[in-house]
Amino acid sequence: MTPEAHIALYLIVLLAGLLALVVQWEFRRRRFRSTEAPDRIFRCEKCGYTYTDDSDVDLSKCPQCGRMNEPFQF
Repeated sequence: MTPEAHIALYLIVLLAGLLALVVQWEFRRRRFRSTEAPDRIFRCEKCGYTYTDDSDVDLSKCPQCGRMNEPFQF
């Protein structure tokens, strides 16, 4: 093989590896992207249980102890 062929082969392999890394990174980014949940998150102030309820509910009853709770704010 000529020196030009070695350089071309090296560049092709390097670019293919870089492309594979970019594609893998993009798949991971899409898989772990947070999606907006239609439910609201609630955390009971009495027992500490965390649960979800519909997005249109302002107060929700805890399924563990029955206390009414407001949505949890992050």
